[in-house]
Amino acid sequence: MSERKKILLRLDPAIHDAIARWAADELRSTNAQIEFLLRRALSQQGRLPGNAGGLPRRGRPPKSPPADDEPPDQ
Repeated sequence: MSERKKILLRLDPAIHDAIARWAADELRSTNAQIEFLLRRALSQQGRLPGNAGGLPRRGRPPKSPPADDEPPDQ
C-alpha cells in the first residue's frame, strides 16, 4: 500500500468533540472516523475513486491457534 497522505484539518471544537465521541462509540480513532465518514460521503455521491484502497485494518491481530506442542490455555 502506498504512503497515506497527511493533511492539516481545522475543525470547530464542538464538531471535533462530537466526532471523537462517535469514534469512541465505534472503537475507532478520531482520524479513522473522519476517513470513514469521508469515504461514505464520497460513495453516496458516486465520487469514490475505483482505485481507492480500503480502510487499513486496525487493532489487535486475530488470535492464532496454539501450536501442536503447546497445551491449550486453561
